[in-house]
Amino acid sequence: MTADVVSALALVARRAAHLSASASSSCPACGRDDDAVLAERADGVVVRHGDAVAKAHADTTDPADHRTRLAVAAHPLLSGILLPPLPTAAAEVSGRPVTSWPYGTPVDPEDPAAAPWEETGTLLARLHSVPLDALSRTPLPPMRGPAKVARALARLRAASPPAPHPPLAETAPVHHAAATLPPWVRGEAPPPPSPRALCHGDLHLGQLVRYPGSGGDWLLIDIDDLGVGDPAWDLARPAAWYAAGLLPPSAWEGFLGAYRAARGPAVPAHGDPWPRLDVAARALTVQTTALALAKCAAEHREPDDVERSMIDACARIAAIPPELGVGAPS
Repeated sequence: MTADVVSALALVARRAAHLSASASSSCPACGRDDDAVLAERADGVVVRHGDAVAKAHADTTDPADHRTRLAVAAHPLLSGILLPPLPTAAAEVSGRPVTSWPYGTPVDPEDPAAAPWEETGTLLARLHSVPLDALSRTPLPPMRGPAKVARALARLRAASPPAPHPPLAETAPVHHAAATLPPWVRGEAPPPPSPRALCHGDLHLGQLVRYPGSGGDWLLIDIDDLGVGDPAWDLARPAAWYAAGLLPPSAWEGFLGAYRAARGPAVPAHGDPWPRLDVAARALTVQTTALALAKCAAEHREPDDVERSMIDACARIAAIPPELGVGAPS
């Protein structure tokens, strides 16, 4: 990412912060070097100035879908669920759409015991319960969760060294686990009919902030994958982490219990949730591990302990007989 893009985003964030501030007060971030780069990746760059952030979305972003997603985020029905965008003029940086948002306090990665899993379950249930026909006259784009599995596998294949060099030994369980997934999950066939709800599409704890300030309510952020799809996919990453042993049972039970208490439609109100979550959870395990190993290859390093836990989870998936593929994790 060039310095010009970061500088342009800092200007957008500065304008947004000044517009949102009281006319009688000065911006506390001005006068000192407080333009902070919060994220700098190919799929998004985020720069903060004071109480506002500006985000440059991926250059592959579909403009029409982006406008629809942005309008949904600003819709009154999403109040208290999604962080609303700031009402600033449309902008572009290097051909990438740019949006402005209030700054919210993120989840503290150093305090896993305080992670808001129950609040996340409640927010997801509320998001999934928003009536689709009340949101937009423009057809809502599809939630991009399932499509990301095929892209992750493609990245892993592209990261493998060319012959005659052998690929990372750890890639075999990922490809074997991927082979157990239905063809539509791998992008090889149209998806079957499924429940339809407004979905986040990329749910993890990095997608939550407190607003306003550190004592505000938890809200979801990031609209890049927002759209219509099977709500089970929004529960899939926590389910996959739980199945891999990375999410404690108490956190999983709190998340799932809060989702059910808020009448989320992705799983039955009572009983075993895994028949609804199995395919999506296995798919997210494959996706997460494929991306992790592609990163290992790019950085010329061995997988760390967390990544090895995901590799082990893929090996367990690959070893499950097809007739036993739906059920509680083991």
